[in-house]
Amino acid sequence: MKPIVEYTDFRKFMLDFYEEQKLRHGFTWREFSKKAGFSSSSYMKVVCDGKSKLSRIGVERAGEAMGLVGFEMDYFRAMVKFGQEESEPKKKLAYEEMVSIARLHKVRVIDSELFDFYESWKNPVLRELAPMMPGATPGEMAKKCLPKVSAEEVRETLAFLTKNGFLKKMSDDTFEQAEKSITGSPEATRLAIRGMHYKMACLAANSLDLPKEERNFTGVTMGVSKNSYERIVKELDECRRKIIAIAAEDENIDQVYRLNLQLFPLTKNAKEKDDEK
Repeated sequence: MKPIVEYTDFRKFMLDFYEEQKLRHGFTWREFSKKAGFSSSSYMKVVCDGKSKLSRIGVERAGEAMGLVGFEMDYFRAMVKFGQEESEPKKKLAYEEMVSIARLHKVRVIDSELFDFYESWKNPVLRELAPMMPGATPGEMAKKCLPKVSAEEVRETLAFLTKNGFLKKMSDDTFEQAEKSITGSPEATRLAIRGMHYKMACLAANSLDLPKEERNFTGVTMGVSKNSYERIVKELDECRRKIIAIAAEDENIDQVYRLNLQLFPLTKNAKEKDDEK
């Protein structure tokens, strides 16, 4: 079984613990639940299936049942918070707590660099721009960025990208992408990229001042049902995949663009009654 800090999903960690114990000792869900002090013989399975949550006391019981002590128990508490919090800010705080615990004990949390990568719009932009400009100085790259950035900001961004493996610096001061795409666990990726969506939306608003030959803005306001919304989302996903395929085929890249696909509500559900106070 992997070390606990290689997990971001507490349910997956618990399930792997169960499977390992079952393989070694014929462990059952009844034994697991009893060991954790739950009266229901299937409670731990229900939690692992995502059909129930662990209470604060339940977290302590589950951790003790799995033999977690010290920083591993602290990490498990934070991981449960990350998995069960509804609030995005609280969820991010829980993830940062996981990273902090792991770093304090000189171990690595997978996906931790993902949050740093999406912290600034300059990271994805320079990751695309640097390979296009072999031998260019940070100052020369800075002049190509929209909006404007300093040479020092470019230098710091390139240092971050190379240190964390998002770019590879070659011997002749050129850069190559280590991987074609940036991925992580689904939950961490969704949370990390949420902030980037906000930053890119702000940049999109500012780009309205560019000549219309350099940007494309369209929009429509419409009434839809839940069923239509889901169908539209599928169409947008398919459109995005086709656009990515077109970009991937391009062998003469000379500029970095950002595509935002945005579909969001402008009203509450008109057929639902408002709560009366």
